[in-house]
Amino acid sequence: MNAIEKIKLLEKIGIELQAQMTFSEIDVYFGAHGINFKEVQPSANSKRIYAKEVLANEPEEVILKLAEELGIPHNHAPVTKKEATFWKAGYFKLFISHLASFKVQTSNLQSVLKKYGISAFVAHEDIEPSREWQNEIEAGLQTMDALAAILMDGFKESNWCDQEVGVAVGRDVLIIPVRRGLDPYGFIGKYQGIQAQNKTVGEVADAIFTTIVRSPKTRMKMLRAVSSSISQSTDIMEAIEKIRILSSIENIPTDILESLKQQISENYVLIESQELLNAVNSLLIKYGLTKVVIGTSKSEEDWDDIPF
Repeated sequence: MNAIEKIKLLEKIGIELQAQMTFSEIDVYFGAHGINFKEVQPSANSKRIYAKEVLANEPEEVILKLAEELGIPHNHAPVTKKEATFWKAGYFKLFISHLASFKVQTSNLQSVLKKYGISAFVAHEDIEPSREWQNEIEAGLQTMDALAAILMDGFKESNWCDQEVGVAVGRDVLIIPVRRGLDPYGFIGKYQGIQAQNKTVGEVADAIFTTIVRSPKTRMKMLRAVSSSISQSTDIMEAIEKIRILSSIENIPTDILESLKQQISENYVLIESQELLNAVNSLLIKYGLTKVVIGTSKSEEDWDDIPF
């Protein structure tokens, strides 16, 4: 990227940040990427100019990374996302930002969220995290579908938690403040959040799921994740519970239900359960779709594909 190309790209980044964020949010966003903004004195009362001045001496890879996150098109090599292997395939990817003092409860929440088809990554606050742990956190932040921030005393003062939320703001993903003694503040103050004080883990998990499935940003991805988690299940009762969760949602697109029907018919474990078929067929009938029908017997030449 030559000097003129860099100037043009910085202008686009400045315009985008000006449209999306306040001055304080821009600082948090820069801080989340390790960009030193504290020594820059803006020459004008303009977020666009301020952003350009802060980024002027940043390396090309940082500028391209910001452009990628902000959805700004350019003709340069794309920034490769860090590989994230900890997400459960087909599930909705939720990054949970929390204090280390609350890690036991957060791990419990992570477990309960699985029944909704949500794969939660539990980040830990650590004064001097290892390089490997930093890489894991960065991979989670770059690939998450949404972020839940457990707000409690000390969260605001945590550099790590603030940076994690800053990345979510920059990527414009759904942010879910979970209020546990601390109200949403600053750049997440516009979100009402979930009241978690005096609630059970199950109640908080249900509220998180409801928030995700109601948000236009995440609704379709969440519906597909629930459907996927049902079809890949090998536990009958677990799958039935997920079907009941899916049934509680209004206005499910029929293409998702048709796909679910096909996938269940191809799952040799689920198709054997009459209770599960009753549950899924009840949902299909509600939307005017045909039932799952157990297929005819396979011909002898197809028997080699049948599980032994």
